[in-house]
Amino acid sequence: MKTTGNTVLISGGSAGIGLEIAKLLEENGNKVIITGRSKERLDNALTQLKNGIGIVNDFSKEADAKALAETLAKDFPELNIVINNGAHAVVHDIVNDTDNYAAVESQMATNFFSIVRLNELLVNQLAKNSNAAIVNVSSVVAFVPGSLVGYSASKAALHSYTQAYRFALAQNNIPVKVFELMPPLVNTEFSAVIGGEKGIPPRQVAEEFLAGLEADTYEIMVGNTQLLFDLYRKSPEEAFAILNAAE
Repeated sequence: MKTTGNTVLISGGSAGIGLEIAKLLEENGNKVIITGRSKERLDNALTQLKNGIGIVNDFSKEADAKALAETLAKDFPELNIVINNGAHAVVHDIVNDTDNYAAVESQMATNFFSIVRLNELLVNQLAKNSNAAIVNVSSVVAFVPGSLVGYSASKAALHSYTQAYRFALAQNNIPVKVFELMPPLVNTEFSAVIGGEKGIPPRQVAEEFLAGLEADTYEIMVGNTQLLFDLYRKSPEEAFAILNAAE
C-alpha cells in the first residue's frame, strides 16, 4: 500500500490510538478526517493536527452513519482509506451482574454491527479510487479473551468478519484491500479501567501499523500480539492464563 497522498477517515480519531494514527498519517503527507461523538474532544484533537478535518458523528447510530456516508461522498469523493477505530467497552461481571445482556449488546452494536454497516455504506466510494483500503481495528482479545467479556466477543466477531470480507471482496474483484490492526493492551484513557498504564504507547501502535500497511500485511499484530498468538496456537490455555494474569 502507498502510505502517502491518501485521504483517510478514522472513526474514533479524537484520542488514543486513533489520534496517534491520525498524527502519523498527516506527518506522512495524507489528508486526515477524524470523527468522534464529543465536539469538545474532537476540537481538542484537531489542535494537535495541522490540517485535520473533524466531523462530530456517532457511527453506531444508523442515521449518523448514513449522514457520514453522504458527507464523505459529497465533500471527499477522493476518500480511499477507512480506519474503523471507534469502539465501546463496558466493565461487567458475567456471573454476578444482572445486566450482562445489555452490556454485551451495546459493545457488539458499536464494535461489530456498526462497522459492518459503515463498510457497506462506504465500500463503493472507496472502490472508485486507487489504493483503496479498509482497516478494522480489533485486538489481541480477538483470539484470547480478556476480562471484558463483551468487548472480547465483539472483537472476535470483527476478526472473523474481516477475514471473510477480505476474501469476498477479492472474489468479486472489488479493488479494496481489507486489513486488520490487532493491538495488545495500549496505554490510553480508553484502557485505564483495565490497567492501561501497563500497556504500550499508542504511538508505537501507529508506527507499527503504518509499517504493516506499507508492507501489505493484512493482519498487523503490534507489540506482543504476535507472540501471544503464536502461544495461543500451541496452548490456548497458557495464552489465556498469561493474558489474564497481565490484566
